[in-house]
Order: sequence, then structure tokens, then C-alpha cells
Amino acid sequence: MNALTQNLSRNVRDYGMMAALFIIVIVFQVLTDGKILESSAIASLVTQNAYVFILTIGMVMVIVAGHIDLSVGSVVAFVGGVTGWLMVNQGLPWPLVVVLAIGVGALVGVWQGFWIAYVGIPAFIVTLAGMLIFRGLAIVVAGTTISGFPQGFKNIAGGYIPAWFGFAGPFDLLTLLIGVVAIVGLVVAGLRKRATLHREGLQSEPLVAWIVKTVVIAALIGFVTYKLATNVVADPSSTGTPIVLVIVGILVLAYTFVMGRTVFGRHIYAIGGNLHAAVLSGVNTKRVNFMIFVNMGILAGIAGVVTTSRAAASIAAAGVNFELDAIAAAFIGGTAVTGGIGKVSGAIIGALIMGVLNMGLSIMGVRAEWQQTVKGLVLLAAVAFDILNKRRSAAA
Repeated sequence: MNALTQNLSRNVRDYGMMAALFIIVIVFQVLTDGKILESSAIASLVTQNAYVFILTIGMVMVIVAGHIDLSVGSVVAFVGGVTGWLMVNQGLPWPLVVVLAIGVGALVGVWQGFWIAYVGIPAFIVTLAGMLIFRGLAIVVAGTTISGFPQGFKNIAGGYIPAWFGFAGPFDLLTLLIGVVAIVGLVVAGLRKRATLHREGLQSEPLVAWIVKTVVIAALIGFVTYKLATNVVADPSSTGTPIVLVIVGILVLAYTFVMGRTVFGRHIYAIGGNLHAAVLSGVNTKRVNFMIFVNMGILAGIAGVVTTSRAAASIAAAGVNFELDAIAAAFIGGTAVTGGIGKVSGAIIGALIMGVLNMGLSIMGVRAEWQQTVKGLVLLAAVAFDILNKRRSAAA
């Protein structure tokens, strides 16, 4: 078996999910008469599913460490209620409110992290209690819908980046620049990773496989850039690049670095892979578990701000089933049920699959109950594929 074949065997889940995303997009492109890949649809895919991307990043870290978090949807609603109360009822400026709202999410993470890490109550129980507690508090704070937010706050999830560099024909130059920077960054990061592995004498991905994967991802980025650069929005001073896409992009880059290049990230993998060995190795498991849930609270706070901005109102019923979407996206993206395995990039692919399913089925007019059924079947298939692949690898 040559190196390329071995690499395909080791990374069959990653390549399989990318192929699944491609197939799902093509299927919906046919079933929706080309609507799924229209410029406005791609922009809507980002804005409508931003909460999934944000929450999934944190959920990957939680699951890799061997935990679960059932409370994030309720925390999103609670943070949204606090946001509306501070901004409308108390008259605070929206930038300050955003900071305070994320701080509230962090405090929620401190609360739950304390019970999990230092008291020793299983995360399932603590976050199940949190789901009830913070849903109740959301109703207390925003039992009556709060609206009347300033435009600057609503632009967080519904606005577009200003067209600072103008247009070249039908293309917005700033959007094109963002796409080019993203592709160059992808190539440079891949080359640096390969160079580091070679320098340390470790095995790297075969060159052919790396080139093919990089070309495919670069082509995807280029296609999305092309569509967004030609997206016509109502405000001529704006571009087709949603502000929330930049927020999500920054978070993906930051947490990919955290999980792959920091001691904290390595400790998360160590705890999820073998808790006993991690303790013997000197990992402060209590502190790491505590920080995992503080981080999840921060991301839930950001998701709460984004969700409230998009709805332009604080609604007590916001965030219902958000935790299920995030968990499903993490598992679909290759995060192992048993912990110890998972990547932010894979989880984002999982979130994209969930987002395309949501949008494609909605465009087709499929009722909500059938949408839930389809997503459940996709989740079951993804986890079954992961388990069967591990069994095959173990048998080999």
C-alpha cells in the first residue's frame, strides 16, 4: 500500500464529508432549479446559519474533551434577552452592550464549568440543568419581546461590509481581495505545516493529496468569493460580503490555531483521548475542563448577539434546538462520539452540510417536521459511518 493510499485510508472521514457536502449541494442545485447557488442564497446561507458555525466551534472542543453541552440554545436566548434589556430598557450604547452580553455568556460558562470541573458533576447533568435554568431566565428577561434596536446593532448579522475600494465592473474589489487573501493564507498555512512536519521528522500528507485537497478548497473559496462579489445589495455603499461572515471567519481561524498549535488545545485532545494518561502526564484537567466551558459560554454569548441582531428583537423562544444543530454539525464533521478526535475545520464542513440542508429543504417548501427527519437521518448516517470505519481500521 503506497503513501497516497494510506493517507486516503486514514482520512476517509474528512474526504468523505467534503464529498458529501459537494454531492448535497449538487442535488439541491438540481432540485431547486439552480437557486441554492445564487449569490443571495449563499449570503443567506451564512447569515441564517451563523449561530451553527459559532456554536459548533465551541461544541467541538467540548466533545473532544469527552463532554456534552445541552444548554447553549437556552444561553443564546438568555443572552439575547439581556442584550435587549440593556440596550432598550436601560439605554446603553450597543457596542458596550455587545461586550457586556459576551461577558454574561462567559459568566454562564464560569457557573457551569465550576460544577463540572471542580465539583465533579457530569457535564450532561449540569448543562441539562442549565438548559432549564437559562430558558427560564430568558422568559423572565424577555417574556415580552423587546425590539427597537439601533441600526448599527442590526447590521452585525444583517449588514454588509462597506465598499471601500469600489467596483471593477460587476465585482466588488474588497470582496475579491478578501477571497484572494483567504486562498493565499490557505496555501501558506499548508506549506508551513508541511515544512514543520518535515523539519521535525514527522510524516506529512502526500504531496499529491495535499495539492488536490488545497485546489478543491481554494476553488470553493474562489466560487463563494465570485458569488459574493457580484451580490447586489440594497445599499450601494455596501458589498456582498456579510459582516457576520467576517466574524465567523475570524473565529474559525483563531480556534483552528488554538486547537492545533497551543498547549491548551493539546491538553483538550489529551483529556478526551485518555483521561488517566493526561493526569499522569501532569495536565491540570480541572482547569482545562473549566476553561472549556468558559469558552463555550463566550461563544454562546457571541451566538446570542448574532441571533438577536438577525431577529432585530429579543425573544424568549430564541435558540430552540440550537444545541442539537451544533452537536449534529460536530458529529457530522468527524468529531468522535468517544472524544479525543475532532477538528474545527471538519466541524465547519458539518455545519455547512446542516446549513445547506436547512436552506435547500426550505427553498423546496419541505415542512419543518420533515426537515428535522432528514437532518436526523443524516446525523445517524454520519455517526454510523464513523463507527464502521473505525471497526474496519481496527480489523486491518
